Amino acid sequence: MSASARFRHVASGTADASVAAPGHDCDVVVAGGGPAGAAAAARLAARGFTTVLVDRATFPRDKVCGDFVGPAALAELADLGVPGTAAFAATNIIGECSLHLDGDQLGALAIPQVGGLPGYGRVIPRRDLDAWIVDAARCAGATVLGGRTVTAIERAPGAVTVAGHGVAGPWQLRTRLLLGADGSTSLIARRLRGTPPPRQDRIVAVRAYFDEVTGPPGQADIYLCRDSLPGYCWLFPAGRGRANVGVGIAVATYPPARRNLRALLLRLIAEDPGLRDRLRGARLRGTIGGCPLTTYNPHLPLVGDRIMLLGDAAGLINPLNGEGIQYALHSARWAADIAADRLSSGRLDAASLAGYEHRVHHSLRHDMAFSRLIIQLIRNRALNPFWLGAVRSIAARATTDPDYAHRASCVVTGLAPASTALGLGVAAKTAGQAMISRRAGASPHRPGRRGHYGRTAPAPSPGKAAKSTRQALTPRERADWAAGVGQALAELTTQLTRAKLASVRGRVH
Repeated sequence: MSASARFRHVASGTADASVAAPGHDCDVVVAGGGPAGAAAAARLAARGFTTVLVDRATFPRDKVCGDFVGPAALAELADLGVPGTAAFAATNIIGECSLHLDGDQLGALAIPQVGGLPGYGRVIPRRDLDAWIVDAARCAGATVLGGRTVTAIERAPGAVTVAGHGVAGPWQLRTRLLLGADGSTSLIARRLRGTPPPRQDRIVAVRAYFDEVTGPPGQADIYLCRDSLPGYCWLFPAGRGRANVGVGIAVATYPPARRNLRALLLRLIAEDPGLRDRLRGARLRGTIGGCPLTTYNPHLPLVGDRIMLLGDAAGLINPLNGEGIQYALHSARWAADIAADRLSSGRLDAASLAGYEHRVHHSLRHDMAFSRLIIQLIRNRALNPFWLGAVRSIAARATTDPDYAHRASCVVTGLAPASTALGLGVAAKTAGQAMISRRAGASPHRPGRRGHYGRTAPAPSPGKAAKSTRQALTPRERADWAAGVGQALAELTTQLTRAKLASVRGRVH
């Protein structure tokens, strides 16, 4: 059977693992039809490479997510031709983001227009967004095989064999290049790296859809409180009285946050004044869904021989805000550029594909290092009043300093690195204060104690005190937390040093 015949045989859904496969069935197999995988498939197929997109689901399908698509992601979608439909134009536009802390609204930030990017975001349910990008891949010439789960990959000289099962039985593809875009629990990432994601890199989130939501349809809301740190609750209006409401939190905290997230979300909806006001009279649509996320870890590989990792599978999620769609679409473009060149030259070993990893690190590693440090700091939940005080300080400055407000808004919407708004000095000072504090592992709840930012830290009410989990850290927890902060600080320092040296070399030349 010729290679082209084998490809048609596989694409028809009639293939099985017994089909002989000398040569290649296709140039590229993309495992995972989310934004990263579908966008990469669209870009490679458009360049003339035979591309097969495989996903365990059939589209459209739901996906637990906040659904907010920022300006940079909208630009990526426009480049793919996705916005050219009436359905896309009807999705809800978000023009500002409001921050709430322990029931207080601290202010709203307008989404700025930067360069040629849109001055707004959109809330697009993943059921629609992912299906539209898959359609773009199909229109570009990619073969889309839904209902097929990847269960095994095997590297061999000159090829990668990808195998699995589906509704039509076992299937197998022999490809020149495999793109792993199969999400935060990626099988391909585990095969490449040899281990599951570290616990320190994990976030867990739940979300629900509500109908008959009140309040400004163009305003997204972020809610912070002691119980949700290190994490936050969100309400993103989806238009026509609908909204995506959820909460996410880092898995590894000190002391451990042993709280059911579904119960936490329902309690926040019932008790937080701002959230309660927007959801008064609202109705839950469907069920509350949850998902694990893997955040960025610069020490884990993104490429191997004939393998590249994209999007969530590569851990391209900002640990500070959980943003992943923008990075997924960026990684699809970066990976497609490198893959197209290497497929043309036939050089598909790890060293030849390393340009993709370098591009990711060059574009993201500095900012991700900053975000990682912030998250490592606020894992110490014994210092939650201190962290919340720091947020109040940042919000207060934004209300009086328009330039700072602009930069903060750019950070919230993914238009600029967090370090440009919060400032490296603030992070270093905060890390130092937290690390040397004698009370770093003790309960901070003392009535009337003056906070670091001049605000009195209120004592918890009897009801809330009864619900509170243990706040004091054990010696082991304090040591683990301090070690994590030290490692994150070392990574940030390394990136700052590299950036400074690169700047000096640039001036010299």
